[in-house]
Amino acid sequence: MITGNGLIAKSLQSIDSDDVLFFASGVSNSLETRTSEFEREHTLLKSKIEENPGKTFVYFSTCSIYDSSKNNSHYVLHKLKMEQIIADLCKNYFILRISNAVGNGGNPNLLVNYLVREIKSNAKITLHTKATRNLIDVDDLCAITENILKNFSSNQIINLAYLQNFSIIEITEAISAVLMTEPLLQLQNEGSGYEIEVSKIEDYFRKNNLTDKEQYLINLITKYYKI
Repeated sequence: MITGNGLIAKSLQSIDSDDVLFFASGVSNSLETRTSEFEREHTLLKSKIEENPGKTFVYFSTCSIYDSSKNNSHYVLHKLKMEQIIADLCKNYFILRISNAVGNGGNPNLLVNYLVREIKSNAKITLHTKATRNLIDVDDLCAITENILKNFSSNQIINLAYLQNFSIIEITEAISAVLMTEPLLQLQNEGSGYEIEVSKIEDYFRKNNLTDKEQYLINLITKYYKI
């Protein structure tokens, strides 16, 4: 059973199961501040737990929890609250903290969607040269989730992210190469990033020959954005 209709929810259709409740709905904008949006997810989450007591509950949270600049944000505090509710109320659960999933569609304001749109329209883009982000193919996210359900003991928090971060410059250059369009850039010596611990899932990338960082990035952009 899948709750949600966004990028991650759609990717899970191939592994949908009557024994599992995939909760991929709720607040996805890390800049959200409206109480009503957080309450909506809270209410939906609790109702789904109550309605499905025998199912393994899989909650898609966020790796933004590790971002020191967002420690006290409404978004991170809300996600931590949802995680605690799940741990308190669910007999069997997995909390999967996601980095930046990339796939067909999704929120137009997601990083890669934004950069692709701006480069295509020849708009000037301000880039922070010290900023990094972790990108993961939504198909890899789905495959790793399936592997976790089959092979991991429940009641864990697991990070779903790629092995390494990419600088914003690297991401922009890859998009530029795939689109064969030179971006208009204004560089600022600012920005930051945070590391994500992925030891629990790193074997997936090794077994599938996905450890070449540069190749992973160019394949990812080509797969979803090549004209």
